[in-house]
Amino acid sequence: MSILIQKWAKGLIFSVSVALLVACASTPAPTVETTFTNKASTISPAIIIQSQSSGLIALDTARKMLGVPYRYGGTDPRGFDCSGLVQYAFSRGGVKLPRTTGDIFRSSQLIDPKKLQAGDLVFFAISKRKVSHVGIYDGRNRFIHAPSSGKGVSYASLASSYWRKRLVAVGRF
Repeated sequence: MSILIQKWAKGLIFSVSVALLVACASTPAPTVETTFTNKASTISPAIIIQSQSSGLIALDTARKMLGVPYRYGGTDPRGFDCSGLVQYAFSRGGVKLPRTTGDIFRSSQLIDPKKLQAGDLVFFAISKRKVSHVGIYDGRNRFIHAPSSGKGVSYASLASSYWRKRLVAVGRF
């Protein structure tokens, strides 16, 4: 290979790597040490039922988006990034969410991971110690998300070593 092609290939690989690292990142992102209190005891049963219903509608919407391509900044069925998919899916359930992963994290009611239910949000720290990725829990230890450039909306397993060690919080709207 000529030196020019090698330099071009290295530049392309570097650019793709940088794009993957910043995908779904929000600025400023909350740190993993973000503390929360479980406010479920102060929420009326009617609101809890509505929240579960909205989450299930969002989950059903996300299932219908399986295979839609990843698009940085994408917020509609032409292409999604992780927070765009979550925002779009929850909007179909009547819940208006902020645009970025960090803002969705800060706005959600964080819950005990042992109480994880279908339609809840799962938050991950992909690089460093900041929340930078979000998906919708489907049950059966898996979630739906828009993973990264070159991939489409798909399922992933919370049992996989990659996702298990990066899971930092579980939230609900």
